[in-house]
Amino acid sequence: MAEPVRFFLDEHIAGAVAVGLRHRGIDTLTVQDARRCGFNDSDQLTFATAEERVMVTFDPDFLTLHRSGVQHAGIAWCPAQKYSDGQLIQALVLIHGVLDRDAMRNHVEYL
Repeated sequence: MAEPVRFFLDEHIAGAVAVGLRHRGIDTLTVQDARRCGFNDSDQLTFATAEERVMVTFDPDFLTLHRSGVQHAGIAWCPAQKYSDGQLIQALVLIHGVLDRDAMRNHVEYL
């Protein structure tokens, strides 16, 4: 059976997004919950990968890491301010519903 996607939310993602995902039963960890505020992007991605979590971020530096060949558990990226918190939750629920951990491995999902 396929393993469901789990998320790791970057520090700039609103806490309401984590609450909304958890309310829907989706395993979600935030940078704040993990006590990783201020860590550099490479370290955050390494942590997310070790935890088998998709990195959810607005930061284009993660796209650069992806293009450089860094292995990861997946990145869900969109520009800041593109979506309301509710719209971002809906997009992430969709990812959770249609993609599994294997499908997200070393994949960027542009939201």
